Amino acid sequence: MEPKKTIRVVAAEIEREGRFLITQRRPTAVLPLLWEFPSGRVETEERDEDALVREIREEMDIEVRVGKLSMFIAHEYDDYRVDLCVYRCELVSDAIRPRRVHDWRWVAPEDMDKYEFPPADAQTVARLLAGK
Repeated sequence: MEPKKTIRVVAAEIEREGRFLITQRRPTAVLPLLWEFPSGRVETEERDEDALVREIREEMDIEVRVGKLSMFIAHEYDDYRVDLCVYRCELVSDAIRPRRVHDWRWVAPEDMDKYEFPPADAQTVARLLAGK
């Protein structure tokens, strides 16, 4: 049996006034309309930080400063594995213009359970709420 393909994904933990930025996947995406921290795939030979800056710029036309690694989650889906690295990020630009996301929200930790997240992202939310 062939090993599952591993996809490296980076996500941004962006906090403002006690709320976290989450985005909703587009209806045509894999796992459509679920919520997640802003994120994207790391391309071959791309640094995590560069991938995160690129993805957030492409998805929402905002600039971020990438900080420390906040958490790492390895999650097995049926056909592939996701290595999810979540980094604390700071907004450099403030005007969010969604380009490749369906919707976005600033959400307080106590309201996160009102949003449906993919399994790997749900683990990050659980850790965030538990104080890691």
